[in-house]
Amino acid sequence: QEQLVESGGGLVQAGGSLRLSCAASGRTFSTYAMGWFRQAPGKEREFVAAINWGSTYYADFVKGRFTISRDNAKNTVYLQMNSLKPEDTAVYYCAAGRLGSMILRVVDYGGLYYWGQGTQVTVSS
Repeated sequence: QEQLVESGGGLVQAGGSLRLSCAASGRTFSTYAMGWFRQAPGKEREFVAAINWGSTYYADFVKGRFTISRDNAKNTVYLQMNSLKPEDTAVYYCAAGRLGSMILRVVDYGGLYYWGQGTQVTVSS
């Protein structure tokens, strides 16, 4: 069974760092774009970062602070988050699917075929 499992979330002070991991299993996800999304309480899920064949894409609010990478040999995608702010507090999800469905202002769920269960990131001020 194909699945994505996130890990690495937690509580961190503002200005701190976390690295999220998304481990894929059940199939090879190298042919899919991989992305990170987040959802804060009372808000819509939003795009954070994506990686596709070595090209990376970021939401404006994380540029210069977050870095997405992938290790196809380990079937794992990472999100290095630096200079964290309280407004980064959210549940972070990874997803696999079409790049064009990720890098939109409104998430196109139809083109995102697999989702993880999410990992909580809390940034205290």
